[in-house]
Amino acid sequence: MDTKELCSAVGNFGFPMVLSWYLLLRMEQRLDRLTECLNELSKALLQNNHNEQ
Repeated sequence: MDTKELCSAVGNFGFPMVLSWYLLLRMEQRLDRLTECLNELSKALLQNNHNEQ
């Protein structure tokens, strides 16, 4: 999003709305990565549990 589009969005929707949208997009990427890591951890723990038995 370039500066002109950003200014237009702020004018149309308001600063709090645009800021919330931006932060949600950034957080979504981090949540996706966190989900991947938790799935990998779960698989590793299950594999470790099966190896101990």
